[in-house]
Amino acid sequence: MTEGSPAGPANGSPGDAVLANGGGHSEAELRDLLHALQAMRVGDFSVRMASDRDGIHGKIADVFNEIVAANQRMAQQLERVGQLVGREGKTRHRVRFGVTSGAWGEMETSVNTLVDDLLWPTTEVTRAIAAVAQGNLLQTVRLDVDGRPLQGEFLQSANIVNTMIKQLNVFTSEVTRVAREVGTEGKLGGQAQVREVTGVWKDLTESVNSMASNLTAQVRNIAEVTIAVANGDLSKKITVDVRGEILQLKDTINTMVDQLSSFASEVTRVAREVGTDGKLGGQAIVPGVAGTWKDLTDSVNAMCGNLTDQVRNIA
Repeated sequence: MTEGSPAGPANGSPGDAVLANGGGHSEAELRDLLHALQAMRVGDFSVRMASDRDGIHGKIADVFNEIVAANQRMAQQLERVGQLVGREGKTRHRVRFGVTSGAWGEMETSVNTLVDDLLWPTTEVTRAIAAVAQGNLLQTVRLDVDGRPLQGEFLQSANIVNTMIKQLNVFTSEVTRVAREVGTEGKLGGQAQVREVTGVWKDLTESVNSMASNLTAQVRNIAEVTIAVANGDLSKKITVDVRGEILQLKDTINTMVDQLSSFASEVTRVAREVGTDGKLGGQAIVPGVAGTWKDLTDSVNAMCGNLTDQVRNIA
């Protein structure tokens, strides 16, 4: 049938005469077959041969119609799965050609295996990314499918996702460590060590390290000044560059040191004048003090005033 069809009525070859006369088939029957074959060749599976004839022509028509129907089912199944899986995202659908023997069955298996192989990496990546979205950085994309390693762009995509998860894991671990050391354990000077990060992750790492560094400098400078005050050294002040509420704290402590220094200087001066130099009538002048410091200043001045009155009265 295959060899006789193209060479039939179109060329008027001797073979056509043999089929038409010696084979018992009319030229009309062969033209019917040729028309059906030509339609199938261009992908038109709607054409059928008339199968209501007896003999070999009827059998040829039946077989041909079965072949066309099988091709039509295959095309419809491929289109259906392409629409459902490829466009609508319904990944559970597979082709069903209806014929499982020979090459038809092999083709059905091959197409479904192709769909599985294409979907598996996507499913794995989705699983890993969903875990990341839920804060679970322990999941990664597996690099094999049923013992077969991923290759090509599938492997590249899996490695990219796994690298991203690894960097996120290192980043969060380091930031958590620095925050715990500085904020909870009081260990200043810590820095997040996150290698091979770029873009936003690099910016975030640098921001965390800058925050930790600034906080370390501020706390240590404040501690240095307060320790000096406790040791009677009123010459030190907070000099670190700060803003916001830390600036208010800096100004408050520096003002306190100024007032303590002024108070100590004035009390020392009055005590020296009265007790050592014999200069009566001196008063401690400490502007801007309040509370206990004002009470102490008033007490010193009252003592000096009383002592001055007493001595002068005696004199």
